[in-house]
This record gives sequence, structure tokens and C-alpha cells, in this order.
Amino acid sequence: MQIAQDTVVTLDYNVMDTDGNMVDEGRQPLVYLHGGYHGIFPRIEEALTGKGVGDRVELKLQPDDAFGEYDESLVRIEPLSLFPEGIEVGMQFERTSEDGEDELVYTITDIVEDKVVVDGNHPLAGMALIFSATVADVRPATSDELAHGHVHGPHDHEH
Repeated sequence: MQIAQDTVVTLDYNVMDTDGNMVDEGRQPLVYLHGGYHGIFPRIEEALTGKGVGDRVELKLQPDDAFGEYDESLVRIEPLSLFPEGIEVGMQFERTSEDGEDELVYTITDIVEDKVVVDGNHPLAGMALIFSATVADVRPATSDELAHGHVHGPHDHEH
């Protein structure tokens, strides 16, 4: 079976930066619903269309193809008093955008005296990445998966 609209694709993959450093070893296979359901970056989905089990793809993704450009406006300095006790650099939290539309994940990047620096950029924002994958499986999506717009499996949630 070939990868096409409304198929469930399983990939064995890894992601490296352009210097050859491993960014994501892909310890677990990546499983997504193919066909514009936002389960994988569009450029990767496009490259996989028509491929079958055993086929391999390798793509260089520019920031705009992956996690976007680094946005300085998403770095904020907040008073320590806004945070609970015991926070540490590297901790993450969600915050709803000022227009109430989106939830961003912020990472605490620094704590100095009574100030906390938080960054709403994805950790890989601004980076070009090399995505390598081998197609491990392709199957038709179930009607439930199509209705919900994502893959169902042994670790998925109930509807």
C-alpha cells in the first residue's frame, strides 16, 4: 500500500541539526494520519506521498518548514512573585495568549534575583533540521480516526 490521503503512516525516523548532532533519536515510531491533518510538517507529508513500506526519505527542513523562526517577542521577563515556589530553569508551563486564542508552552530559561526569564519559542525554533525516515507501515485509516482527525491506537485517548 502506498501513502495517500487518509492513510495511517508509521515511520522509523531521526532528526539531526545541520552539524550532524542528534536532535531526536526517534526511539518510538512516529505514527500519523496522512492528508492534511496536521500530524506532521506539510513538507514531510508531501515528500512521503506515494511512498510505501521500506521507502526512505531524507529532507533538510528550513525553520519555516519546521518549528518556525526564533521570535524575540516570545521571550519575557516576569516577576518571580508570579511563580510558585521551587521553580527551576528548564521547567515548562502553558500560558494562553493575550487574545485568548492560543496556548503557548513557555520554558523557564533563567532565574536571577527576583526575575524569571521565560521563552515561548519551541526549543528548535530558528534551526534548520535534517529529517530522515523509513516507512515502517501504511494502512487505511479507520472511520473513527478520520472522524477525529488523528490516529487511534493502544495508548490513545477515548472519545
